Amino acid sequence: MNSQKKQSKPKSSKDSDNGQSNEIVRAAIYPGIGVARVGDAEEAFFIGPEVAEPLPQEPGFYRTSDQKLKRQAARFRIYGYNALGEVVRELTAKEADIRWRVHVANRKANWFHFIQAMDIPSAESLSVTRRNPKIKDQDRHELVIDPGSREISGVSQQGPAFRFDSGKFKGNEVYLGELQTDSEGRLLFLGGYGKSASPSGKPPFKAKDPDSFNNAADWYDDMSDGPVNADVEIEGRSIPVEGAWVVTTPPNYAPQLTSWRTMYDLMVDLYTENGWYGVPQQTCFTQDVLPLLKRFSNLQWVNKGFAAMYGKGCPMDFDNPAFIAKLAQVPLGSARPSSAKVKVIDPYGELRNQILNAFRPHLPKDNEPRLWPWLYGDDFGGDLFSDSPETMLALPSLQQLHLTRWAAGDFVNDWEADYEPPRRLEQVAVSEQPHMLDRAAMTFCLADAFHPGCELTWPMRHASMYQKPFRIRPNESGEALNAYGDTLTQRSALAPDGPLYAQIAGGLTRWMGLPWQGDTAFCRSGYDPDYDLYLPSFWPARVPNTVLTEEAYQVVMNTELPREVRIMAYNERASWNRFIDRPLETGKVPSVAQVMERMVAHFAEQGIIEARPGLDNDPDFPPVIYVENARYQQAASELATTLKSDASTPLAQRASELEHKLEQAGWASKQQWQHAVALRRRKPTKG
Repeated sequence: MNSQKKQSKPKSSKDSDNGQSNEIVRAAIYPGIGVARVGDAEEAFFIGPEVAEPLPQEPGFYRTSDQKLKRQAARFRIYGYNALGEVVRELTAKEADIRWRVHVANRKANWFHFIQAMDIPSAESLSVTRRNPKIKDQDRHELVIDPGSREISGVSQQGPAFRFDSGKFKGNEVYLGELQTDSEGRLLFLGGYGKSASPSGKPPFKAKDPDSFNNAADWYDDMSDGPVNADVEIEGRSIPVEGAWVVTTPPNYAPQLTSWRTMYDLMVDLYTENGWYGVPQQTCFTQDVLPLLKRFSNLQWVNKGFAAMYGKGCPMDFDNPAFIAKLAQVPLGSARPSSAKVKVIDPYGELRNQILNAFRPHLPKDNEPRLWPWLYGDDFGGDLFSDSPETMLALPSLQQLHLTRWAAGDFVNDWEADYEPPRRLEQVAVSEQPHMLDRAAMTFCLADAFHPGCELTWPMRHASMYQKPFRIRPNESGEALNAYGDTLTQRSALAPDGPLYAQIAGGLTRWMGLPWQGDTAFCRSGYDPDYDLYLPSFWPARVPNTVLTEEAYQVVMNTELPREVRIMAYNERASWNRFIDRPLETGKVPSVAQVMERMVAHFAEQGIIEARPGLDNDPDFPPVIYVENARYQQAASELATTLKSDASTPLAQRASELEHKLEQAGWASKQQWQHAVALRRRKPTKG
């Protein structure tokens, strides 16, 4: 145990301001699920969000001085509880001996192919085989990257002994991350560097084998997950500690933006349906309704379609305080002298009702892509107007409950125009800090569409995965190497003795794409350009579609230029994928495999969407503007020159009408678009 001197407690273990015992009898680690993110900077990192609405970071924060992408560290804290289940305080190295134990692994290459979420109706006949099926029996050990557990204690600790670097893929050592502690003895987990590779040099995708997308043979990556535990002694007395979990995920390319539906939303819905949380007795506008609306507006920075409807000065600008004030107004009532009946005054009731009706309802019976939200669902198969109700994302049950109450005028107006949410954990009451850590970690993770997803995927919506809210159920006895056989069906996946129960290290990330860069490169927007060039979209809050470039921002902020020129620049958006999509040296458009290889090699050069100063009190420009910070400076200059040259050529000479639409929508070519759509049309195999 850590032998450093402890400070005395501020009060005796029996004293308390409220008359209750202040003696700590147990402890728990928070957040229950921590999130680390990869980057190519070897040493520089930042700590992931610890509040749900942190302030934007300064421009350039997410890169080093030499433009490397920083890793996001997951920080874990321990809170002590008394016998009544109340939070007493956070435990640090100043008042407790703490020894952290962490075990992470990567089991992707030994797991089953990902084709689609296996718990939706269209997956009833789905049967998937294992990745790398030619490797048999005990030889499959070489597909599991498992460095075992590491321990760390004390303050400001780091070093080679705490690195997860002894796991191997086919004999090749793979670094999965490392442990550190901060100046208070809290745990820091840093994931890998985003490295993916094939030891034999195989391509990440074969056009003749659609299953190879998300399931590259002979490939590994450095994602991982696993349990986080701690041994704690207070004044020589051991106390039980509730463990947590850590997950390494891809970068967050729009770190200040949240998805329309977050993993936190999904989990709260799940815990409510499971009876762990009670159904909310009232709906509060700021807490329950406004986030569902404002997230549409925050997606304007990563998708031009959202910008056109929900952006500054647009029909549904949910960042406009005057518009929000109307939406927050509760109907008024007054007594009529003649009849003593109550007359309801509700000037914005019809507006609320129209907004409710614009949403796709919970459990829709058919598919209507024109309803909100304009995001793909779990069963999008390349056909936007298919019969499947899961083609598009629908309202979850709790969100529909709150929106229905709000539309009917049954809600609390708790909105304050000048309200400032807590921006640092220290601004949150100690009793609320544990939940805030859980909420913050999952707020910046995506739920939906699970194709498979960015950080975590469809098993997370099954209560059997948890022992309690935000606590993954750990598998203490281990799991056989080839458990669940050579094929997995919906029935076996959802069975009581299936993989959706107690989890081993690597149990969560094994469901994700392999390598991770494939999905990041090709889960885009606007798959049907005859319907819309930019909508619907998959995950724009994590993987942007169309963005405001640095060049356009400089035009916007140059007040010496004509206003109409600045407005045009502000409303222009460039494809976030334009660099990995750019033509090869031969002049040919890159194939799907080549684009994936570029993302593997250059993922850290992709643009980070960061907050910049805008213009206050301007009718056309907001006070904060989100701008792409890319590491492709030379490529950007070359591309800008090409686009200027191309713009002088008549449209008829450049391409067909379809090809021009595809170019606007962010596709490199008709061939690339056709390949991407074909990937979505993979049909389930009969089991």
